[in-house]
Amino acid sequence: MAATIFAEKTETRLDNAERLCAAHGSRLTDLRRQVLGLVLEAARPVGAYDLLDGLRADKKGAAPPTVYRALDFLLEEGLIHKIERLSAFVGCTHTLDGSHAEAGHPHAAQFLICTGCGQVTELDDHGILHALVDATRHIGFTVRHSTVEAEGLCAACRDVATA
Repeated sequence: MAATIFAEKTETRLDNAERLCAAHGSRLTDLRRQVLGLVLEAARPVGAYDLLDGLRADKKGAAPPTVYRALDFLLEEGLIHKIERLSAFVGCTHTLDGSHAEAGHPHAAQFLICTGCGQVTELDDHGILHALVDATRHIGFTVRHSTVEAEGLCAACRDVATA
């Protein structure tokens, strides 16, 4: 497979991902790296078949299972998130930029999904996680992972709607 060249910021994040995988005893293969790069360079959350199209630019014979296996790995490693509402993927920039949660603490992600333009913004608000942990503690439930998806309008779309 020909090596895809990504933007400098993406390459830095890919190098960080490679180090994180090695620290976990796993390996960011060339294919996984390329899929992650495509996710990171997408302007909006990207679906598996869009990723497949991007892969086929370099690897003509790429098939859906190839992409799904790479996505499963990237999800398991905490390098991407799946936006369930959109059935699409975004990079976990908090992890890839070095501000991920410490080991032993639950991982939380909050996403704001604009119903106007489709833009998704990831929050890293520990207050939301703490509220959830506190709310579940009294019934003996231990939160290990949390994803919150909120739909609404981004500031730009809200301004257009009120104009």
